[in-house]
Amino acid sequence: MRSDLTRRAGLALGLALALAGPAAAEPKEAEPKIADAPMTIAVIGGGNIGGTIGPLWAKAGHTVTFASRHPEALKPLADSAGARTGTPEEAVAASDVVFLAVPYKAYPDLSKSIGPALKGKVVLDAGNATKARDGELFDAVQAEGIGATSAKFFPGAKLVRAFNAANYRVFAKNSAKNAAKNAAGREGGREGGRMAIPIAGDDPQALKVAEGLVRDAGFEPLVVGGLGEASKFAMGSPGFGHDLTAPELRAKLGLAQ
Repeated sequence: MRSDLTRRAGLALGLALALAGPAAAEPKEAEPKIADAPMTIAVIGGGNIGGTIGPLWAKAGHTVTFASRHPEALKPLADSAGARTGTPEEAVAASDVVFLAVPYKAYPDLSKSIGPALKGKVVLDAGNATKARDGELFDAVQAEGIGATSAKFFPGAKLVRAFNAANYRVFAKNSAKNAAKNAAGREGGREGGRMAIPIAGDDPQALKVAEGLVRDAGFEPLVVGGLGEASKFAMGSPGFGHDLTAPELRAKLGLAQ
């Protein structure tokens, strides 16, 4: 229990630092102030990824709001998870962290509707671009990289690529295994360690927040590097689609030990 409280305190501190940003000569007005965990998390999209990861955060004690243009359609999901519903604008305004879990083709519209409100917030980006669905957006991702492309849509956000490197069924399978072990009185996770989730971002404190939330969802974070390194585990890359432990994935991606 003490170690869990210590980890949560560190997670909350990381979020506070991420929101505060670099120290300034003069104090800013209305600076966001995070006193303690649990966090408030806006899950934009209640589909496969959002509907898999969001409930894990709610179960871990965070306040989760599932958001879409038709929040009433997300009520069954929210009720089953002990979460809330709202529009994207409402959810972002009330949350410390935002989880983007929508088709990539929605990013241009989201950029207009909630982009300004995401400035300064920690944003976990799980979107993937596909040629058949996303057309020119896919071409942009291939030319510029997934991290840089997402960052263009949400300038000023503390963006971290996370939960995009495998099919949602892989996450669900591992979560079920964790739950079964916990129910049996054993530590969650499989033999050799939990499934690793590669993450990438340019803001060190946002990465710390993302690491904590990955662990709260029952996985092990693996920091790959800055947003420019997110292409190493983007859909279609050699680093995509692996159900591996952190040491195994580190070796697969060719990262230094």
